[in-house]
Amino acid sequence: MRTPFSLRLGRLYGPAGWLSVALAAAILLVLFPILNLAVPAESPLHIPDHLVALTGKIMCYAMVALALDLVWGYAGILSLGHGLFFALGGYAMGMYLMRQIGRDGHYQSDLPDFMVFLDWKELPWHWWNTDQFWYAALLVVLVPGLLAFVFGYFAFRSRIKGVYFSIITQALTYAAMLLFFRNETGFGGNNGFTDFKRILGFPIATPETRMALFMATGAALLVTLIAARFIVTSKLGRVLTAIRDAENRVMFSGYNPLHYKLFIWTLSAVICGVAGALYVPQVGIINPSEMSPANSIEIAIWVAVGGRGTLIGAVVGAGIVNGAKSWFTVTFPEFWLYFLGLLFIAVTLFMPRGIVGLAQQLAARKP
Repeated sequence: MRTPFSLRLGRLYGPAGWLSVALAAAILLVLFPILNLAVPAESPLHIPDHLVALTGKIMCYAMVALALDLVWGYAGILSLGHGLFFALGGYAMGMYLMRQIGRDGHYQSDLPDFMVFLDWKELPWHWWNTDQFWYAALLVVLVPGLLAFVFGYFAFRSRIKGVYFSIITQALTYAAMLLFFRNETGFGGNNGFTDFKRILGFPIATPETRMALFMATGAALLVTLIAARFIVTSKLGRVLTAIRDAENRVMFSGYNPLHYKLFIWTLSAVICGVAGALYVPQVGIINPSEMSPANSIEIAIWVAVGGRGTLIGAVVGAGIVNGAKSWFTVTFPEFWLYFLGLLFIAVTLFMPRGIVGLAQQLAARKP
């Protein structure tokens, strides 16, 4: 018997949960645009452009944290290489943005400036058709998705898990970072891509375009959150949780963990790619440092701080850690790494279920 759609929606969130989602949508998609574009800059209610850019960047990070929470919090797969999928999505979008510069670059050539500087005569094969947005969007999904699928298939089929899997994912992203640092790969070397001019024909630096990107990111974050909630409350989510807790028992029950782990792993990589594609036009640069293993470790810290296995905790953790990072790197830049390490130690010792997990425990204790 099929479950009515209204009942399925009720299972995702209760009335308070859906009200929170609606409130978040109203703030991100209505209030922010009005206070940024319609309210005069001299008004105390005006939201400045730099705050829009910072919030948009943090929302992209929150999508990555959600993606990691799906595989780590619900399937027990700790990846220390999710920064790679994020960067690949960013590079796919960056290639399109570089092609949109056209002859407005420093060398006034049809080739990107870094290719002219390196004396390239034509675009390499992997830049084919990247001046088309639909093709770039396809690359954003397919490149991280295919890489994750191939890597995951061999890793999960070989039953590699635990710390061994984490180390391999870290090695994978480090190898990719070294590859992208090389000028001959055609990805801009250590400088990467920057100096973007337009997207879909619109000037990328105007407040209206930046707000459109912000709203697209906000909508993508909310859709990702709802879709992830749908997955973890479904039969698929229950099987993933069972795999996390007792994979051998799941196998003896007649399920093949490979298919479930491979699906959620590939989906997680695609979400990271989409987040990276939304990140690049808002930040204005993408380079191999985004693939740094340290970045992937930091993603795991976001999830741990917020509370893994909660979804909303991943969003909260990404917001808190990156908000603190933004403040520390301006006010006390030399103390940021110490604070991050102290925060992770404190969460591990005193809040093993993260901030959201602690809040849930305290709420459960109330009579």
